[in-house]
Amino acid sequence: MADQAQFETDVIPTSAGDLKITFLGHGSLMLTFSGKNIYVDPFSRVADYSKLPEADLILITHEHRDHLDLQALARVRTERTAMILTEICARQVEGGIVMKNGDVRVVNGMHIEAVPAYNLVHKRENGQPFHPKGVGNGYIMTFGDKRVYVAGDTENIPEMKELQDIACAFLPMNLPYTMTPEMVADAAKTFQPNILYPYHFGDTNTARLEELLREEKGIEVRIRKMA
Repeated sequence: MADQAQFETDVIPTSAGDLKITFLGHGSLMLTFSGKNIYVDPFSRVADYSKLPEADLILITHEHRDHLDLQALARVRTERTAMILTEICARQVEGGIVMKNGDVRVVNGMHIEAVPAYNLVHKRENGQPFHPKGVGNGYIMTFGDKRVYVAGDTENIPEMKELQDIACAFLPMNLPYTMTPEMVADAAKTFQPNILYPYHFGDTNTARLEELLREEKGIEVRIRKMA
């Protein structure tokens, strides 16, 4: 893999300076704000993390190996890196800060909310949800006057529809594990993010989501390389 220049980036203006979003791929993001590098679910398949900046903060949504990648963590984590993770993830990674659904904390000066992420419809052959309720997290991070929601692996659950004042939302669309385009559109129509990024979408048709939200003038759908 090449260095950081190979990845798509967006810049979101906030009241406290620009937020730069680097789209690493799959469920992996790098957010740069106020001189700090924040990683979400670093995954070795999408990037050579030895060529990316060291992390000031890492957020892990859940324990599946494409979200909790110990090799990727080892390459960006230092002694000064703060890490937020779930209870199950903490069994594999020492020194992190455990957040449960509903927890709110300020870490490295950043206001972070842990919100539910789970399946209602899509299940394994044994009837168990791919992502059971109460296990994984989504996260809402506040950058100046902008709230950024990274949903983790989830469906359009009732808790998602109660969200407010979301500037940017990252909603997963990888079948059969998370949402269909119809589910993503349903959620977005309810909580009305200013910018919607489908992410972790694999082979799912992103054009279908754009079609479903074409008449929603308050929602800008941005498609980036996040398969």
